[in-house]
Amino acid sequence: MKILLDTNIVVDILQRRQPFFSDSFKVVCESFEKNIECLFSVSATTDVYYILRKHTGSIDYAKEQIEKLSEIVSLADVQPIDIQIALTKELKVFEDAVVDAIANRLEANYIVTRNKKDFTGSSVPALLPKEFFEKAIWILMSVLLPTFTLWNRWGFAVLVS
Repeated sequence: MKILLDTNIVVDILQRRQPFFSDSFKVVCESFEKNIECLFSVSATTDVYYILRKHTGSIDYAKEQIEKLSEIVSLADVQPIDIQIALTKELKVFEDAVVDAIANRLEANYIVTRNKKDFTGSSVPALLPKEFFEKAIWILMSVLLPTFTLWNRWGFAVLVS
């Protein structure tokens, strides 16, 4: 599985913004544990840098955080085709249209965001962090459980050998 993180998720983590930090951080932690690739748009790193520098007043701190970010996510490049596709999208915010175009080109399964409504009409489904946890668990179970699995009336898997 592959997910693309929206800017708000990354800023929540790097600024430890409450009450969002816990769920946003858990997305990244769960991804590592379940071997899910986390993508983040290269173009959005400049936004994150600006927000961090403005918030802290420290260029060094902002640079350190961007360096750490690049160690925990795969930075997704922006291609000219992404911009061309984004221009044809009917998403209200151009940056979100670019995120959607990148996610689509890189075959991400989901965009994880706190502003799901911003991605109404996107080609890649958007999930809130809590929705991502639910999806990740079910997808992992479908991979790990044998084909011959029955579900009992309580929703628990019963393995048939």
